[in-house]
Amino acid sequence: MPAGRRIEFGRAEGEFRPSPIRPAWILEGNPVARIHTLSESADGTATTVIWDCSAGRFNWFYSVDETVYVLEGSVTIKERSGPSRHVAAGDTIFFPAGSCAEWTVDSYIKKLAFLRSPLPPSLATARRLVKRVLAVVRGGGKGHATPMLGG
Repeated sequence: MPAGRRIEFGRAEGEFRPSPIRPAWILEGNPVARIHTLSESADGTATTVIWDCSAGRFNWFYSVDETVYVLEGSVTIKERSGPSRHVAAGDTIFFPAGSCAEWTVDSYIKKLAFLRSPLPPSLATARRLVKRVLAVVRGGGKGHATPMLGG
């Protein structure tokens, strides 16, 4: 572990703060959203939050990758050019950066969200190349798992 990095502990029952949905995105109702940040990476590329929202219908435009785990309630998600899908507690959804969805919350939704800023394409390609080279150097060519931690 690099010097100066410490494991952080906390509780998810922390205080929520208002997280208003952009007025131009609201299609119906008066949804009230709140957010509680659980963690942020040191480099600012990853964040974990709990977010909740009351009834309403709105668009959401994703500027980062977001993986959602529904904790409570339910929502109907409609892709711009696709079908609607009802999701409830226990379901997961992945929204890639650049996607958009229409959310219809009938009464309440509470989600755990993992947000990650994707690398620019040139850096993503370079990262894949470095990983391949390291796999060969470490003797973990195709078909061999490389360790997640350590070396």
